[in-house]
Amino acid sequence: MTETAEPQAPAVAREGILGMLREGAVLALTGAGVSTASGIPDYRGPQGSWRKHRPMTYQEFRHDSEARHRYWARSYIGWRHLNRAEPNRAHRVLADLESRGSLAGVVTQNVDGLHAAAGTRHLVTLHGDLDKVVCLNCGNVEGRTNLDERLAQANPGYAEAVAHDPAAVNPDGDVELDSHWIGRFVMVPCLVCGSDMLKPDVVYFGESVPPARKERATAMLASARSLLVLGSSLAVMSGFRFVLDAVHQGKPVGIVNQGPSRGDTRAQWRWRTEVGGALEELSALLALGA
Repeated sequence: MTETAEPQAPAVAREGILGMLREGAVLALTGAGVSTASGIPDYRGPQGSWRKHRPMTYQEFRHDSEARHRYWARSYIGWRHLNRAEPNRAHRVLADLESRGSLAGVVTQNVDGLHAAAGTRHLVTLHGDLDKVVCLNCGNVEGRTNLDERLAQANPGYAEAVAHDPAAVNPDGDVELDSHWIGRFVMVPCLVCGSDMLKPDVVYFGESVPPARKERATAMLASARSLLVLGSSLAVMSGFRFVLDAVHQGKPVGIVNQGPSRGDTRAQWRWRTEVGGALEELSALLALGA
C-alpha cells in the first residue's frame, strides 16, 4: 500500500478521533493490525504473510480435493497456535468503549474470534469465524473444536511429531508443511453426508460476504455517527466499502493504522501508530474528560 494522503501530526489526528468518541455511537471497523499483539500475523504489514504466502481461493478449495487435503493438514497444526491466542489490550479497550457508549459496535475483518472473547456484544464478523466448519456438500455446520477432536483421533501423535515455527502460522490458520507430512495426514468426513468438502466457515478470496451479514453491518453503519478504522489497510473491497458508504452518508472517518491505507484520502483523521497503545490513550483521555 502506497501513500495517497499527507500524514497528519499525531496530536492532530488523536484529537480528531477523540472528538468522534466523545460524540459516541462510533462504529469500529477492525483489521489484522488489531490482532497482531495476540500473536496472529497480518497479511500486508511490513512482515505480512502476503509476502511469502498465497491464501487459497474459494474456487481452488471447492474444486480441488488435493488442495483441501493440504489445507486441513496445515490447518490442523496451525489451529493449535490460533486457538491459544487471547484478546490483547486493543480488543479489551474496544469492549470497554462499547460498554461506556462510545462505540456503537464492531465490524471486524478478522476471523480469530478475539473480539467476542473480549466481550464485545454488538459484533459482525464480516469474513466469518474459524471456530466453525461448514460442509460445502450438505451445509452441515460443525464446531471447530469437535472437528479437531475427530482429527486428533484419526491422526494419533501427528501434531506432536510435526515441528513448526509458531511465527510461520498464517492469518487464515494454516502453516507451511512439507509434502511428507501432508501425505501422512488423514482427513475425516462430514458427520452428516460423509463428504470431504469441509471448509472453515470464513470468506475466502473470490467468495462473497453472505448477504445477511453484509446487511447487518450496513445497518450498524447507518445508525452510527462516525466510522473508526483500526489496524487495516482496507485493501479488500468488503472493508473499504464501509469508508465509501460513510463518506456518502456524510459521516466522519478516522483511521488508526501503522502504515498507509486505501481510505486515507477519504478520512478526516489519520493517526499512524500502533492500535493498542492508541486505544489505551484515547480511553484514558475519555475517562479524564480531556
